[in-house]
Amino acid sequence: MESCVSTSGLKKIMLIGSGAVLGALIAVGTTVWADKDAGSVAQAEQVSLPLQELRAFVEVFERVSHDYVDEIDDKKLLEGAISGMLSNLDPHSAYLPPTDYKEMEEHTRGEFGGLGMEVGMEDGFVKVISPIDDTPAQEAGIQSGDLIIKLGKEPVKGKTLSEAVKIMRGKPGTKLTLTIVRKGEDGPIRVEITRAVIKVKSLKQRLLKDNVGYARISQFQVRTGPDLVKAITKLEKENGAPLEGLVLDLRNNPGGVLNAAVQVSDAFLNEGLIVYTEGRIKNSKMRFEAEKGDVMKGKPIVVLINEGSASASEIVAGALQDQKRAIIAGRTSFGKGSVQTLLQLNNGAAIKVTTARYYTPSGRSIQAEGIKPDLEIELVKVQKVEKENLTNVKESDLAGHLENGDAEAEQASDKKDEKTKAAEELEKLLDKDYELNEALRLVKAMSLAQQMAK
Repeated sequence: MESCVSTSGLKKIMLIGSGAVLGALIAVGTTVWADKDAGSVAQAEQVSLPLQELRAFVEVFERVSHDYVDEIDDKKLLEGAISGMLSNLDPHSAYLPPTDYKEMEEHTRGEFGGLGMEVGMEDGFVKVISPIDDTPAQEAGIQSGDLIIKLGKEPVKGKTLSEAVKIMRGKPGTKLTLTIVRKGEDGPIRVEITRAVIKVKSLKQRLLKDNVGYARISQFQVRTGPDLVKAITKLEKENGAPLEGLVLDLRNNPGGVLNAAVQVSDAFLNEGLIVYTEGRIKNSKMRFEAEKGDVMKGKPIVVLINEGSASASEIVAGALQDQKRAIIAGRTSFGKGSVQTLLQLNNGAAIKVTTARYYTPSGRSIQAEGIKPDLEIELVKVQKVEKENLTNVKESDLAGHLENGDAEAEQASDKKDEKTKAAEELEKLLDKDYELNEALRLVKAMSLAQQMAK
């Protein structure tokens, strides 16, 4: 029987992301004890072990240990066997040696060393799920969907994801050249990136035009849910009036903490199912319900997604779409709808195993499908026409024209206040970001329709 978990009653932290770092993780500790009656325990649990294959494993282990050209530590061989067993399941199951497990914990706290991108594996190469905001990877122009085929001089083919991530991480200030294959390019591209300490800021907010707010979530961290509510309150205070609508930007958001995704969804809902999971074991079956309290009080919301929006981002988009609380705009999301359970081992290592799939309120599995937007916005490059290129001529363009002569107006133009500068920065942002501009137009149209219906 499935249990119902409210947002306020969550006691476990589940992490959702993808590839090298997160997945959807349920933090669970395990301890293995020696038991004199181990045979009866195994029999009671009806565990059937393939003895022939186990004998083959022992034989391979002995031959490699004895016959391989170089002497190899037995511990390294066994860790390789464990890693191979898990990586052969799916792209998100993995063995995390003690150092990797520690680094993963650092990542979930929002600070870690490296290049600043979420990655997974595809056809033996490292695939970029999304670059993280304000990191070396983003600044170097790394894009969602890029396939990394070489790390420095080392080919990626043949390496596990953990091995590739180890190469990408390193001392801040050191450089690494990535060779990538990108859709639409004739050949491989070489990109040099300088490693840095990655400090992930989960949330940014600002006012757009006509009382519309903007909230950008780059990654779901433990505090993201409460921080979003505070950010909207701050925007309303800055605006001097309640917001007429909100653009929630989840583009290139690779995921993060499930609890945060549930809280963000719940912030805009008064009731109803947010997400549920289904798996073989009892603990993998969970349901998350919304509680009363819509921070936007029914005002229009547009959620922006793209091919780099994964996992926890898809939970939020799917919940708000199914509950008809928001319009989803952009392009189909990444499609990571599986849950990984993290099991800590006695040696300080851990294993990450896929144990469930998650479903939107209407019962859709997002796995390998993604969230399809209500309004598709194609990836286009918009170029603003400069005034110099226009044929219209004004008085001020004529040679020898008289000056205005209004001293007060001249002083006012020389001293632009902060509000004017902010408006100019916003115009530049909207000129560059076509998708955001379209989302703003959509929110304004929805707000107008809502007002007319009153």
